Parts: sequence; C-alpha cells; structure tokens
Amino acid sequence: MTRHYGMGLVWGLALALLAATGSAALKVEKRPFGETASGQAATLYTLTNTHGMTAAVTDFGATLVSLKVPDRDGKFADVTLGYDDAAAYDAGTSYFGCIAGRYGNRIAKGKFTLDGKEYSLATNNAPNHLHGGDEGFGQKLWRGKTVTSSGSVGVAFTYTSVDGEEGYPGTLTCTMTYTLTDANELKFSYEAATDKPTVLNLTQHSYWNLHGHGEGAILDHELTLNCSHYTPVDGTAITTGEIAPVEGTDMDFRKPVAIGARIEKIQGGGYDHNYVIDSTGGLTLAATVYEPKSGRVMEVHTTEPGVQFYAGIFLNGVKCKEGKSYIKNGGLCLETQKFPDSPNKPNFPSCVLRPGETYTHETVHKFYTK
Repeated sequence: MTRHYGMGLVWGLALALLAATGSAALKVEKRPFGETASGQAATLYTLTNTHGMTAAVTDFGATLVSLKVPDRDGKFADVTLGYDDAAAYDAGTSYFGCIAGRYGNRIAKGKFTLDGKEYSLATNNAPNHLHGGDEGFGQKLWRGKTVTSSGSVGVAFTYTSVDGEEGYPGTLTCTMTYTLTDANELKFSYEAATDKPTVLNLTQHSYWNLHGHGEGAILDHELTLNCSHYTPVDGTAITTGEIAPVEGTDMDFRKPVAIGARIEKIQGGGYDHNYVIDSTGGLTLAATVYEPKSGRVMEVHTTEPGVQFYAGIFLNGVKCKEGKSYIKNGGLCLETQKFPDSPNKPNFPSCVLRPGETYTHETVHKFYTK
C-alpha cells in the first residue's frame, strides 16, 4: 500500500544539512518520498547551490527527480522530466532520471558470451534486453549519504548487485554520486567493482526540456554533438556493428541544428541512436543543447566513448509530476555510455569489468544562458 505525504507534513519533516563551506544557501534537504509497491520507503534529497539552482534526487533508482535552473531573465524552471513520488517511479516505464544498469541500452536477443560461457538475460524490449532487464538498477533502492566540499554539495548512492541478478555474473558493488556545484554544474560520478568477470555499462537516463518539463516539445532545441560517427541500427534498434560517418546524412549534428528540422526522415520515427564522441581522452564536451526562447544552454561533458541521443519518441500521454502530461518529443535524453550491444560487438569499446579493476565514469552537465 502506498503512503501519500501532504506537502505540509513533508516539509515539516525536512532536515537541513548545511554544507561544510558554511554558506547558508549551499545545503541538502532530506524528506520522505513515499513508498514503492513492495512497501520500501524512499527518501528525496534536494541539493541547493548559492545561486538558487536546485537538484532533487531520490534513493529509489538513484534517480534525478528535478533540476531547477534559471532562464536569461532569472526565472527558474524544472528542466527534467519525472514523477511526484516513489510509487509512480516504481510503476513507470520511461526510466525517467534513473541509473540504467547493470547494462544500460540494448543487448541483442538478451545473450552474450564472456570467457567462453554464454549468459541469458531478460528480453524485456523484445526481442532484445534493455537497461538491465525486468528489474534493473532503476528499480532498486540504493543507500544515500550526503557529501559536501568547498563550493559543492551532493549525495552518494551505493548499491550491491548480487551474482546472477537479472542473469549477470559477479557480485557488483556500485557507487553513483550526484554533485551540484556553485558553477551551476551537476556532476554524475560512477565507480564499481566486481568479484567475477562481468559486463557493465552504467548510464544516467534523464530526459531534458529546457522550456521546462511539460511545456511542449523539444523540437526547437538546437543540438550540437561533438561526434563525427554514429552506430547504425537494424529494425530492432540493435547496432549493426558498423561505425558510420555522419557526414552527408540527417544524423549530422556537428553544427547546431534544431532537433525537429530532420526528425521525420529518421528511421524508426525519430532519433534513438548512439553517437561516437570525438575525444582524445579525459573529460570531453560531447553535446550542447540551446533553447532560444529561454536562452538556457546545457553542455554535456563525459569520459565515456558514446552518447545515446533519444528524442522522446514514445512519451505521448505519459502522466507525470505536478499533474502534467508529456507529449511525443516532450523531452530528450543524452545518455553517456559504452556502445549498445558491445558484449556482442568485438570492434566496439570493451565493456568487460574483471576482479581487481575499478569501473569509473564521469559526466558533467553545465548550465548557463545566452
């Protein structure tokens, strides 16, 4: 049975944890976020920087619930899609804001072979495996702990995935940290280790609308991708193994292009493709999104080799937070990642993690206006 919390009670229970800097504005607020269908109690942490920017994250799915940033006139809006409480996230199917794993994106026919042994996974996106299976990391209750440092505040979430969970080998220990900085950056930092060889591809699955969530489509957003190549897909959205140039195609976003300019020409009804980031190593600018009406800009920097650009093709009619409903193309995803189906594509960057190794991944979203 889901318990509903009135806003007065919720905020009456809020616990303000001031950051180590001593700034009155740099803080974390912690409150109940309802219960899952199985009765697990979730918690919401709201991070605030000294400029008034806020990020709300929950331990259910290590999920980003809201992110409020200003427009060029200083008016704040929540620019990420989501739900009102843990029960809605538990029942949802759009992966709003969660950590997708153990393998984000698709694995062909739910099978892969590692060190000569074949593993079978759920085909929850028939005929393929998607975002970790029937109950991936986005449906798990993580453990949260606030973290602070000079000029930033955050929450570190930890989760242990046992050997055989959703068919994956090895017991995997994961930490995912959200950090909000006074430079108006939201950082995603990942770390993981395993006791057996396994495959791993963690990604953060937020949908963005720089008008504000529920405020129409993102077709007017101008997108730039620092990507000269992408990985074409077959009719089931599985990568073919080719790494193809974007030059001369409707997939080319190396210069700013409105998302809606060519979307009707794209196979499958719109963009849902992995792009290969032009990188020489380290934290690299992968994408820039600009919304002309508000002036909001979002840059995405990452250490990962790929970014999945998804234009919210299947959002139409989804009920969401604040009593709103989303429409088709009501949000866009930029999921930094290894390539889809890498376990079955030896020419793609390796996604194998072995005992004694540490998986790390960092992605930074920077916001400003122009």
